[in-house]
Amino acid sequence: MPYPPMPQKKSGGPVVALLMIGFLVVAIAAIGIIAANRGSDQARDSGTAGYASYTYTPEPTTKTTTGTTTTTTTTASSRRSTSTSEPKAGPKAVIALGDNPIHAAGLGAFNIEGCPLPGMDYSPAGQDRFLRAALPCIEAMWKPSFQRANLPYQPVELVMVTSQITNTCGSMGPDRTAMYCDGTIYWTPNHYANEQGAANPNHPGKYLGQLAHEYGHHVQWLSGILRASGQAQYDKGGWDTTEGLDLNRRKELQATCFGGMTLAPLSHGAIPADVISVALTDAGNRGDYPIYPNRDHGSPERNSAWVNHGFKNNETSACNTWVASAADVS
Repeated sequence: MPYPPMPQKKSGGPVVALLMIGFLVVAIAAIGIIAANRGSDQARDSGTAGYASYTYTPEPTTKTTTGTTTTTTTTASSRRSTSTSEPKAGPKAVIALGDNPIHAAGLGAFNIEGCPLPGMDYSPAGQDRFLRAALPCIEAMWKPSFQRANLPYQPVELVMVTSQITNTCGSMGPDRTAMYCDGTIYWTPNHYANEQGAANPNHPGKYLGQLAHEYGHHVQWLSGILRASGQAQYDKGGWDTTEGLDLNRRKELQATCFGGMTLAPLSHGAIPADVISVALTDAGNRGDYPIYPNRDHGSPERNSAWVNHGFKNNETSACNTWVASAADVS
């Protein structure tokens, strides 16, 4: 609907009218530009969340994940810079795959003297205690590699999921496997406690192995690989295309290889040998079985090969699945 005409004055009417019309045209154009820029910023933020800067100041934030409201000191959103804040100095993620700096020679998980883990209680609270006790050890092993590669580093967050939740990567329920999203591992304790069988016994090693794999995604996120792989899949027409699934398998198998690297320093007396053994075996029993609709994680044989490859070599360059042959990521 057009604007109503301005009231006419006895003198200077045409000039005032022209000025007002010009003002309205400029205002409308400015509003359009602002709206367009805002939409562009939102689209850009959704694809680059977490990559503007990893230097942040923790601030209390409420997060509801289990039907009750809990307070955490850092969240993925608190780490993201906004359009009104100045970029902070420091290392930046490199949005690249095979030539990412994280694959430089001489980068591996560093040995630690010990990692005191509590006795495993398979309740949600018990799993939470066990995993949170392991994470500082894992962080201590990996942080030096990021410093040497001049890449940003920050600790991973852990959230126990016992009810349906929604995060920036989508929605998930307590009956699915763990999910990594934007600096946070979303762990489903009931799923793993109920997951029984000869191939995956209820043993602490299974939990440590799965944690190591999810932390492998954190390595990818910090370095810029996750964003690069997402963009590459988009360029190929989506993750569920033939080329998109190949990229997804490379991503998942690299996380499995990084998981093997995570277990390597722990095997030198930091934790019991049987925990490491079960963690490696469990990782080798996961992957794309014939009953699954999409081959997006690699076969169990490939998962077994990559987790052991990372464990034996403990070199990020050995986990560069992006330059591996198609057969090695099948």
